Amino acid sequence: VIGAGPAGLTAGIYGGRAGLKVAILDSGLSGGQLLTIDVIENWPGEMSISGQDLAKKIRNHASKYAEIYEMTDVTRIQSVGDEFQIKTSSGTFISKAIIFATGAKRKRLNVPGEKELIGKGVSYCAVCDGSFFIGKRVIVVGGGNTAFSDAIYLKSIGVDVILVHRRTSFRAFKVLVDRARELGIVFKTPYVVRKILGKEKVEGVIVENVETGRSEELRVEGVFIAIGLEPNSKLAKELGVDVDEQGFIKVDRNMRTNVPRVYAAGDVTGGLMQVIKATAEGAIAALSAHEDLTS
Repeated sequence: VIGAGPAGLTAGIYGGRAGLKVAILDSGLSGGQLLTIDVIENWPGEMSISGQDLAKKIRNHASKYAEIYEMTDVTRIQSVGDEFQIKTSSGTFISKAIIFATGAKRKRLNVPGEKELIGKGVSYCAVCDGSFFIGKRVIVVGGGNTAFSDAIYLKSIGVDVILVHRRTSFRAFKVLVDRARELGIVFKTPYVVRKILGKEKVEGVIVENVETGRSEELRVEGVFIAIGLEPNSKLAKELGVDVDEQGFIKVDRNMRTNVPRVYAAGDVTGGLMQVIKATAEGAIAALSAHEDLTS
């Protein structure tokens, strides 16, 4: 299993319980996007739990049924006969099947100043970097659940937040939009960021009204970008796995790809970007692998 987020860890649980010998490989720490989430309030059985705590619980469970290799970067996968050779920074693994649970990463704005100021006020993780901006003004860019969750978290720890979105309507759940309004978060719509200002650190942004074309400068010290995710599907594509026009791995209802004994689960398959969907797909992928390997 490549990836130790919710999908990969759940695949480890189900695969191990089905009698398969499972290794879970991840270039970082277990938890995936969970590690960047402050509070989760829609996980069944938990009224409220931090992303870090949920990640720890799932990892501890998975460790009973699978070997977990963190800080293990997969560099290449080859199909050799009826096996796969997975070359990593920690050596080579031989496998009869592969589950890609490689997740997705935050999209970039691709505007002047963004790349130069990453780590100097430009961030893609509010939970990671929010404390540096207590008492300061920042913008959060985006209109989905992640953008609103980030904005709410930042406001709750004492950051002055402006939410910038290109439309006047939002994709986020109504409960999040309502909570943001109640907290006094300022909505700047319909605007897009055209440039991030500053040399040694973020000093402001140029935003443009998409309806009028009028530009203005906002003086802020931080820019938190939450405009969606792009899939980590490079390794899968190199193995011949089909992806859609956005790069998400194509799977059938049983998480099988077009390549025999290769499966995918979680954010890398697109669709609903929620923990519960990722864990469900991880379970299905593992059971499909078990079925194919034992039939």
